[in-house]
Amino acid sequence: MEIQSSEYVISSPDYEKCPKPDKPEYAFIGRSNVGKSSLINMITNNQKLAKTSSSPGKTQMINHFLINKSFYIVDLPGYGFAKRSLTDRRRWQQMIENYLRKRTNLLNVFLLIDGRLEPQKNDLDFVNQLGKWEVPFVLVFTKADKENQRTVAANVKAFIDAMREEWEFLPAHVVSSALKKQGREKILSMIGSWNERFLP
Repeated sequence: MEIQSSEYVISSPDYEKCPKPDKPEYAFIGRSNVGKSSLINMITNNQKLAKTSSSPGKTQMINHFLINKSFYIVDLPGYGFAKRSLTDRRRWQQMIENYLRKRTNLLNVFLLIDGRLEPQKNDLDFVNQLGKWEVPFVLVFTKADKENQRTVAANVKAFIDAMREEWEFLPAHVVSSALKKQGREKILSMIGSWNERFLP
């Protein structure tokens, strides 16, 4: 699939204020500073689409981007960012849960995991939460260019192995680098095949 156009549409404080659910939609989520905005910009070939920041917790709303006038990519707030007030974090958690569980046109969640790190408890907890909510997802291991391949491969294997303790069937996974555009074709291929099956 080729990306012909990409544009920012709206930032919403809850799922009920999101655009009309008449197009297929794909959400990107992960721990704060995992590289969501960089990955979205890499996938869409538009470095100015999603705002990147070196400080965690920048994304605070549900951000919709319209791609090829035919589907949405959604940038969700990161989880696990402790430097916000408990009230803020609870509000974000409720906003994210409502969106993931009630957004009718959401076809898949791309869950971003930092490929440089060994399995983190809050990532595994979020994976299990998605399972309980029956939300389909793909794992995307980010920042593969910032560590040697052997370490990234070991971290990916360790994460998958940790999931085996709870999961009978494992989700697809992609190893990505925003800098080298690694994983782009695989993610776009997945989105393209899901788009074809979407019934509004």
